[in-house]
Amino acid sequence: MCGIVGYIGTEQAAPIILDGLSKLEYRGYDSAGMAIFDGEKINTKKAVGRLKVLENLTHGGESMKGTSGIGHTRWATHGAPSDINSHPHMNNAGTIAVVHNGIIENYQELKDHLTQKGYTFYSETDTEVAVKLIAYYYEKTDHNPLESMSRALLRVRGSFALGIMFKDRPGVIYAARKDSPLIVGQNEGGAFIASDLTAFIKYSKRYFIVPEYAIMTMTA
Repeated sequence: MCGIVGYIGTEQAAPIILDGLSKLEYRGYDSAGMAIFDGEKINTKKAVGRLKVLENLTHGGESMKGTSGIGHTRWATHGAPSDINSHPHMNNAGTIAVVHNGIIENYQELKDHLTQKGYTFYSETDTEVAVKLIAYYYEKTDHNPLESMSRALLRVRGSFALGIMFKDRPGVIYAARKDSPLIVGQNEGGAFIASDLTAFIKYSKRYFIVPEYAIMTMTA
């Protein structure tokens, strides 16, 4: 079923995200990854196998500094388990990162359209199509994140829960949902997104379920 965790706040994000992902291991997965904004760029680490591999790769999150980030445990649908196919996925410029639960049914149609527009793809996943579709509209809307997300997601057929980061919106994490579960939480130090409340209940008991077709904005 995969799992999403995101955090933005005053604490270091990577250890919190790893802890949250560990609470979602029951959902099943074959790989895991994180994207953390360090104040200058979005850094990613991804690995096939158990979450422990990602924990070791990042020294428990200590090697990925930054107070905002998104993480994901993937169960392969489009594309075999591999480091390349693992989430998060990014646009070609490395300025937008996305984690995604669900299935984009018309991803090949969208991929063909973007290929004609000059986009290239490094993975076999439907999620890479989603981030590059958002990037396409981000350019067309003069870098408006909400409008670009809205226009992109209107073209998507299928199910999705998304966590999204834009490099030039460093104080914000965005989320959107259709059919796949997604929950938002908040405490005095920041905000959370997750596929299941168990991922952040130790940090916050203030939460609500993201409504269908909603786009959320989380700030510290």
